[in-house]
Amino acid sequence: MQTNLADFIRNTADGDEADAILRKCVHCGFCTATCPTYQLLGDELDGPRGRIYLMKQMVEGADVTRSTLMHLDRCLTCRSCETTCPSGVQYGRLVEIGRKHAEAMVPRPLRQRILRRVLASFVPRRALFSPAMRLGQQLRPLLPRRLRDKVPVRQRPLVWPTAKHARKMLMLTGCVQPSMMPNINIATARVLDALGIETVVAPQAGCCGAIRLHLGYVDEALADVRANVDAWWPYVEQGVEAIVMNASGCGATVKEYAHLLRSEPAYAEKARRIVELTRDLSEILPAFQDQLIAATRRRGIHTVAWHPPCTLQHGQQLRGGVEKVLGALGLDVRLPTDSHLCCGSAGTYSILQPRLSYTLRNQKVEHLKALDPQLIVSANIGCIAHLQSGTTIPVTHWIELVEHMLAAN
Repeated sequence: MQTNLADFIRNTADGDEADAILRKCVHCGFCTATCPTYQLLGDELDGPRGRIYLMKQMVEGADVTRSTLMHLDRCLTCRSCETTCPSGVQYGRLVEIGRKHAEAMVPRPLRQRILRRVLASFVPRRALFSPAMRLGQQLRPLLPRRLRDKVPVRQRPLVWPTAKHARKMLMLTGCVQPSMMPNINIATARVLDALGIETVVAPQAGCCGAIRLHLGYVDEALADVRANVDAWWPYVEQGVEAIVMNASGCGATVKEYAHLLRSEPAYAEKARRIVELTRDLSEILPAFQDQLIAATRRRGIHTVAWHPPCTLQHGQQLRGGVEKVLGALGLDVRLPTDSHLCCGSAGTYSILQPRLSYTLRNQKVEHLKALDPQLIVSANIGCIAHLQSGTTIPVTHWIELVEHMLAAN
């Protein structure tokens, strides 16, 4: 694809990157076959190829309208198109650039501005989010259905392991996970403890930056990123083996830290090292398969449906790790026919685009139910909460299932 960048973006970091990405696109349209919004709406502009044309026009100086912004907003950023693309178009990075500049050119309606500002200010801040979540869980039966969908039933926390080990891994606890589903983090620590690994948490680490980044608050997102690098760096210097991610959405973002901070001399090299150390759980546990088999036993669950989050299979390009671990533990792991498609959660998407989000959720739930599972497992808290709101089949994080199987329990 040939480009002729407009003056406002020519010879800038965004312009150079957008130009390089656009020039890889050969208009083949393979991406439309795996785009959830194109499948639902049938509009070329609601598929990756159409959105790429809109962004090309924008960086070449064409007028940007609310229609442009609407089609970019409807994108889930699931990045299924990247997996499909034979030319290696980095659509996820391109759409972030496109949204950033469209946001600056087109004023949003007041209601949208307020909602997005509230989400960006409230959700990533544990000091605000945690007490609100606790209150919501207490009042859950009284909440309207759509709000109740966002408030999972309160978990009885497991006990965090206290044993000390020579091997140590750092873990990001996240901004919403500790209050919404605390046992994901505790289960992670307990499983690693059973393998002789101590889980370390940096108290000053917070939101990975994904929420504000995807909402268009780029400067605030970069502040989140720098804060995490600063919080983790002393532990990196002390020699932690890895930085463990049990929320695939966070993992996909942290693995972009080197790119996000590439132009900042004070952080570029540190961010590169952070990315080198960052590992999703599904990258870590297969190496401990024999130890896991010895440390676990079957506990009544035989058949599970596995929903691979987009941030795991497309964002991080990780497939097969979870299935390998669970299969080795004697479980029948089944994938739905549309396992490559998004469930509709996509961070704040289910709040900002509820009609599309719930349609995708309902389709995904039906395909998962068709597998006749005892349990649905996933690897991202947003997917878990979203899917659970649409089914009575228990939905949980796969590491919680592994923890449940520990023989020491």
